Amino acid sequence: MPHLAFANTFWQSFDALEKTVKSGVRKAMAKFQLLTVAELHADKGLHLESVDKARDPRMRTIRINDFWRGVVLAPDDGSDVFLLLNVVPHDDAYTWAAKRLYTVNTATRGLEVRNVVAIEQLTPALEKAATEAPTLLFAAYSDTVLRELGIDDQVLRAVRTVIDRAQLDAFGTLLPEDQFEVLQFLAEGFTPEEVYRDVVAVRRPVHAAPEPTEDLAAAIANTGSRITLITEPDELADILEKPFAAWRVFLHPSQRRVAYRVSYNGSAQVSGGPGTGKTVVALHRVKHLLSRSQDTRVLLTTYTNALAAALRENLALLLDDETQLARVDVTTVNAYAHRLARELGGRTPSPIGDQEERRIWQKVGKQLGLPWTEQFLAQEYRHVVLAQDIRSAEDYLRATRRGRGTALGPLKRAEVWRAVEAFRSALRAQGVCTHLQVCDEAARLLDGANRAAYGYDHVVVDEAQDLHPAQWRVLRAAVEPGPDDLFVTGDPHQRIYDSHVSLSSLGVSVTGRSSRLRINYRSTEEILVWSTGILDTVAVEDLAGEGCDSLSGYRSLLHGRKPHIDGHSSEQAEVGALVKRIEGWISQGIRPAEIAVCTRFNVLLDKVRDRLEAVGVPVVRVKDNPGVDTAGVRLATMHAMKGLEFRCVAVVGVTASAVPFGREITPAEVDRLQHESDLLRERCVLFVACTRAREALHVSWSGSASPFLPVRRR
Repeated sequence: MPHLAFANTFWQSFDALEKTVKSGVRKAMAKFQLLTVAELHADKGLHLESVDKARDPRMRTIRINDFWRGVVLAPDDGSDVFLLLNVVPHDDAYTWAAKRLYTVNTATRGLEVRNVVAIEQLTPALEKAATEAPTLLFAAYSDTVLRELGIDDQVLRAVRTVIDRAQLDAFGTLLPEDQFEVLQFLAEGFTPEEVYRDVVAVRRPVHAAPEPTEDLAAAIANTGSRITLITEPDELADILEKPFAAWRVFLHPSQRRVAYRVSYNGSAQVSGGPGTGKTVVALHRVKHLLSRSQDTRVLLTTYTNALAAALRENLALLLDDETQLARVDVTTVNAYAHRLARELGGRTPSPIGDQEERRIWQKVGKQLGLPWTEQFLAQEYRHVVLAQDIRSAEDYLRATRRGRGTALGPLKRAEVWRAVEAFRSALRAQGVCTHLQVCDEAARLLDGANRAAYGYDHVVVDEAQDLHPAQWRVLRAAVEPGPDDLFVTGDPHQRIYDSHVSLSSLGVSVTGRSSRLRINYRSTEEILVWSTGILDTVAVEDLAGEGCDSLSGYRSLLHGRKPHIDGHSSEQAEVGALVKRIEGWISQGIRPAEIAVCTRFNVLLDKVRDRLEAVGVPVVRVKDNPGVDTAGVRLATMHAMKGLEFRCVAVVGVTASAVPFGREITPAEVDRLQHESDLLRERCVLFVACTRAREALHVSWSGSASPFLPVRRR
């Protein structure tokens, strides 16, 4: 009986197929498993056909239905492993297959693919341009060195034409995966010895043959990071039922060099726009750190409970060893701080929410007759006092107030400090505290002795852009400073909770150990271009708080439909159009669980829920943490969409009064800088919501549209 393996190019194509086509794939694969190798080649029902003028003679196609074909790499050496590569329309299948060549990397022994036709067509013109270039990117490396790292003759010829990193990145989609990764490492300044250690040696299985071989079955076995081999009949049905699980933890070659670097000489940071795989990199970094020692303990942390739950679920997919999973604590920073306060401080904190905190500030301001709003006082306490760990009036008088737009002289600072003391007294009297106060206390409790019992060998932080300095102090205290102490991922363009930090001032230096991911593997280029227009006109501070970040070069390799953007005369009409849109998606074979609807506020979300339920469409709230098997369109506020992704996303109620929401915006006359920061935060909220979509994005409003929308039309 033949064995079937799936390349990750297949998962990407399969996940986007309509329901009827997916059903055809399942039937074809089930039939495949019932045939012998001889019967397959004899064309017993699957129409296994050669590809005319294919650059790889092993290329075959199989019939899915009248319009769709599967592309298969068939063994020509007597083995019984067939590799399913793609599912595409009939004519496109032959074109796609004819241009691609699968080869075995001479260094990693893994199977890799290239668009051989495109490389051949481009190389001569690039060679001519290279003769006029003042410098070439890889001129310092001899052919011998590059060949030892797995660069073959065709790629070597192309490599000798590369002028700069931008040209290398443009070439990347055509080159074999392992070879492109080697070149990326070299371009970033790593030595050949480091590249061999961190790329080649890591990717080359210990069981690999000492000499390169073209044996397809052996090459597939050596490529576990990109190929899934089916060994039992029941595996096939299960994996085809839930294909996206494979993508949630799949590491692309451009990300692997960051996640599996043997060691960083201190803290490291990975930034990048939505969909660039920062979270997947964080998960694989955890896996790598665990593999270095049987005693290693890791804290994997993030901002919200929903994100922590997603991290926990995906880490379980990645780690097949329960003992490894037991050595990782996956939790939010606040939850970790609360545990420390309870177990080390001997008390159970009773934190209050933002609204209750504002009410207390309002009461304090009135009692003291202060000229500032409760919003100003709460922000001064959060962004200056707690951020800088200020403990006395004298320290506050000397403090810098970076990011605050209202000047405060000594007399006014004294008044503010009176309010701070009154606020703290009011909290103590009620027996409550804020979440950030709990973090402040927890950081103090983690001294040297307590760190041994309650700290970790490594801390991995996801969605780092939303963490407050008080939360960073907890993480800094949780791990001894040194190599690989903190691994930080985040995107300042997704900062939705108004937390700004200077990492170096908190003892977290990432100088020389920062990487940026620029390829979006989630959304189509059409969705990406439209969504980035939301932030085109503003400057965004970087993660370290030491400059500005940019989405320059941020792009997607996927293409699809343009977002559907539309306004309506009434909210009722808007919701009605949304229901029709969702029914259309479902009729195309998209499962309700692959669809999400988000709004700025719960009031409109409730109306959406009622209308969908009325027409028989199942719904479920994201805040209820539904499992992947729970049916129903996902409903969430825009804030709750952080860290999630869906095939189709509808962002509803994007009106001028909701985005930005006036009550969340500090008036410019009160604090100009905070006003600008608040507006940016509201833009980021909308940006995050729109970039959750992988294939289809629907954005709508009734009445006046949000001024943040890059395109507004009826």
